[in-house]
Amino acid sequence: MLIKELGDTIRERRKTLGITQVHLAELAEVNPNTIIRIENGKINPTIQVINRIAEILGMELSLSVKKQAK
Repeated sequence: MLIKELGDTIRERRKTLGITQVHLAELAEVNPNTIIRIENGKINPTIQVINRIAEILGMELSLSVKKQAK
């Protein structure tokens, strides 16, 4: 997933749940500017930060193996 897509997904889920950026930042123990920059695709957050945000938003991180072209 590209950084911009990740940010869009987080923003959509946050809005669906009615959580403000400031409140999400408090819950995730990050600076509100971090949430803003993630949602705008301006930074590449650590997996730890993304995992905390995902947990708060009721989301799950997953990895999958790409199919190789033959």
